Amino acid sequence: VLRFNGNKFRDFVKTNPRNYSVVVMFTAMAPQRQCTICRHANDEFQIVATSFYYAKLYPTKIFFAVVDFDEGPDVFQMLRVNTAPVFMHFPPKGKPKQGDTLDMQRIGFSAEAIAKWIAERTDVQIRVFRPPNYSGAMAIFVLFIVVAGFLYLRRNNLDFLYNKNCWGIGAVFFCFAMVSGQMWNHIRGPPFFHKTSSGATAFIHGSSQGQFVVETYIVMLLNAAIVLGMILMTEAASHKADMRKRRILSIVGLVLVATFFSVILSIFRSKAHGYPYRLVAHLINFFHL
Repeated sequence: VLRFNGNKFRDFVKTNPRNYSVVVMFTAMAPQRQCTICRHANDEFQIVATSFYYAKLYPTKIFFAVVDFDEGPDVFQMLRVNTAPVFMHFPPKGKPKQGDTLDMQRIGFSAEAIAKWIAERTDVQIRVFRPPNYSGAMAIFVLFIVVAGFLYLRRNNLDFLYNKNCWGIGAVFFCFAMVSGQMWNHIRGPPFFHKTSSGATAFIHGSSQGQFVVETYIVMLLNAAIVLGMILMTEAASHKADMRKRRILSIVGLVLVATFFSVILSIFRSKAHGYPYRLVAHLINFFHL
């Protein structure tokens, strides 16, 4: 990946005529910029460039470059780039079009997403080769050793394996992880959060076609709070405690369900624009039934 300042950018990208394309990542890697997402994006961009290098596709006339804000602020100003990271493709002829800027909010910035976007703009097919990562295998191996050792130490008392509450809690948390979108994160590799053009931090994606990693954690916690409220109301109905305690459990459970269901419904409305229903409408329909 070539590092460009203002002069190099004008010499190798803005100067015409050219017989090659340039894919540029605009970033801000300096620690004082506090751009955490820039480091993740840079790692994915390096993987794409390295994959292109080992594929030996050099005659296709495509180059990879990076412009850091602290090294080329004039380039950011010239192209009116007011956020980072941004990926842009500069074709050999003409000016970049709208599709020449990677839509990270929609498809993320994983190496696979960048390679697919480059193929759409240049017809250059890049097969992504990721460096081997043994951390997952090591974690599973260590977990297996720990579980096996625990079962060996408790071999004379394994009644906890038949505890329905433990299995139920595990199943519920697994459902939370799946419903919140963890698998989507694993497949698409979205950013953890997003910095808007105004400098604010966005934790919720504005489209129903995308999401951020932190957004899945928020949805998971909201679902957990709703389920907790439902459990409290169920326990209040079946518990054999005094009426005052049962009434408190039912009120707390109802407040949890109403509050957090309203919040998660508001999040859904912000992503699915035009969604017609509100919490009040749901409650009216519920009591009508």
